[in-house]
Amino acid sequence: MEIPFKSQQAAKPSGDACREAASEHVGGQPCIVTGLSGAGKSTALQVFEDLNYFTVDGLPAGLALEMTNMMKLHPMSHFKGIALGMDMRQSDFLAEINEALAVVRGQGFRPLLIFLEARIQELIRRYATTRRPHPLERKGMGLEAALAFERESLMPLREQADIVIDTSEFSVHDLRRAIQKRWSGKSGKLSVVRVNVISFGFKYGVPREADMVFDLRFLPNPYFVEELRPLCGKDKAVSEYVFAGEKAVEFRGKLIDLLCFMLPMMEAEGRYRVAVAVGCTGGRHRSVAMAEEIAQALRQADYPVSLEHRHLELG
Repeated sequence: MEIPFKSQQAAKPSGDACREAASEHVGGQPCIVTGLSGAGKSTALQVFEDLNYFTVDGLPAGLALEMTNMMKLHPMSHFKGIALGMDMRQSDFLAEINEALAVVRGQGFRPLLIFLEARIQELIRRYATTRRPHPLERKGMGLEAALAFERESLMPLREQADIVIDTSEFSVHDLRRAIQKRWSGKSGKLSVVRVNVISFGFKYGVPREADMVFDLRFLPNPYFVEELRPLCGKDKAVSEYVFAGEKAVEFRGKLIDLLCFMLPMMEAEGRYRVAVAVGCTGGRHRSVAMAEEIAQALRQADYPVSLEHRHLELG
């Protein structure tokens, strides 16, 4: 699902220009997420966080430059960029954010301003579902009046936004998919989903968080080879024993092919974490060897992978 880019006025960037700005942003330019309360700002920031952006929600606008400069520090170099959430909870929000944008631009940064909105009736429905108060209700307004006042007050900010996203028809997953697609940093390919590969022993229990479980107890068992028993699946001799037969090699290839087939479709549905568990009897030999192979193959396919040998020391 594409993000609906909306040109606000003749001088505003076209959809293509906005897409170019988003592309240029990947790699470090500050991204400021704002808009109507209930339109999805917190969800958007959570997606940026999953994409390895440093995120801050509810940031006072006056701290924008300080946070942006912080990204120059070496300990922050592993982040892909920074996404800052700002909203009407701050008094004098419009004046503060306009001043902050001017200061950040004056320091040579090119912040990308994203404005989220939705129809008032949809926002009312969302607030009725969550039962949380609108920030302006604390000032004595009813919900509908607060939403109308907020929309009118933020109109000048909406007019200068680089990207306007109308989330009226979006579910949480739709918004996640849209942001993942545009900010994943991969041309023509998503590699957003993180894969946690787990080896385990059935005698100790199947990992509860596993999305997929594969039973490897049909493979040759090094446990019954005296010189291999004290070793584990990370040792070359054990791995060579496990994959010595054609059927074991064929199964390994088919399993990796299955995962590479499924993961892009899971990404397209907005998944950002998948746990793949492979088990043998004790979790020391066969499952460890297979988990090592799977993790290596998925890393070569550009997926972020974590590897856990849960029962290696017990098997």
